[in-house]
Amino acid sequence: MNYSECIINARDRIGKYCKACPECNGRACKNQIPGPGAKGVGDTAIRNYDKWKEIRVNMDTITENKPVNTSLTLFGRTFQYPFFAGPVGAVQMHYGDCYDDMSYNDLLVNACAKYGIAAFTGDGMDPNTMIAATKAIRHADGLGIPTVKPWNLDMIREKMELVKASGAFAAAMDIDAAGLPFLRNFTPPAGSKTVEELREIVNMTQTPFIVKGIMTVKGAMKAKEAGASAIIVSNHGGRVLDQCPSTAEVLPDIASAVGDSMKILVDGGIRSGTDVFKALALGADGVVIARPFVTAVYGGGEEGVRSYIEKIGAELEDTMKMCGVSTLNEITRDCILKG
Repeated sequence: MNYSECIINARDRIGKYCKACPECNGRACKNQIPGPGAKGVGDTAIRNYDKWKEIRVNMDTITENKPVNTSLTLFGRTFQYPFFAGPVGAVQMHYGDCYDDMSYNDLLVNACAKYGIAAFTGDGMDPNTMIAATKAIRHADGLGIPTVKPWNLDMIREKMELVKASGAFAAAMDIDAAGLPFLRNFTPPAGSKTVEELREIVNMTQTPFIVKGIMTVKGAMKAKEAGASAIIVSNHGGRVLDQCPSTAEVLPDIASAVGDSMKILVDGGIRSGTDVFKALALGADGVVIARPFVTAVYGGGEEGVRSYIEKIGAELEDTMKMCGVSTLNEITRDCILKG
């Protein structure tokens, strides 16, 4: 099975909101929640996608002809590629009844671990979501990153006990989820966190902690002050706030500010191995891709995940080869032409 076949298969299985588009660019679903779209008009998701396409890569084939190494080491674990499957929650509501959060996370975590990367798992109002996700990560020898929503501190503390029991090599919080409607109306109050609150969360985790949802240098400095080991430059896939800049636009300044002191991942509209290459050239250590992995799972299960990982990995390897680099460390700003 290849990923094109996954897309075709998914159209009969993925529900009425996602269109399983050949290229997931945010246009067909831009303002649909439930669904993969946004609570507003969805222009941020479209901008995420478009801005990666404005960056061009610099071909250079006058170089030593040697094998390309795409591997990334993060927090003591080595992965075949520098990209990860992103966290997705409430899959039944957004993508249809073929999977629930528990079965989706279980399949995704194990397939990603089997084929050389790791998956971030989603969180939700159902406590069983985190229970099942951390159980899957434990069975995958800790090769997964449980992602906790910014609930109140007591609820986070309960979930972090599950994270610790999973043996996960890292944990995350998608603090940009503060803009999701169900979280804003949650009782007890959930959402945005102060630096002091975030520091308390980092301390209770006892494993490398990743803050997802950073879009400014100021935000990156706050995450660093709180003790985070890494950040994800992210606007929650463009789902929570219209008129945001794209992640590609803000990544270089953030990488310049904190790249020497913490790991930097980026998501938002990254849809090819060439996009992965561009993100690394702008200063990221790795990238996160979410929506296309949903299509992979719904359209092909484990084989669908394998086909998508291999597709992105092959595209990255080819781009590196054609741009004259053989390791990730060699990918620099000189490798791209930014429009």
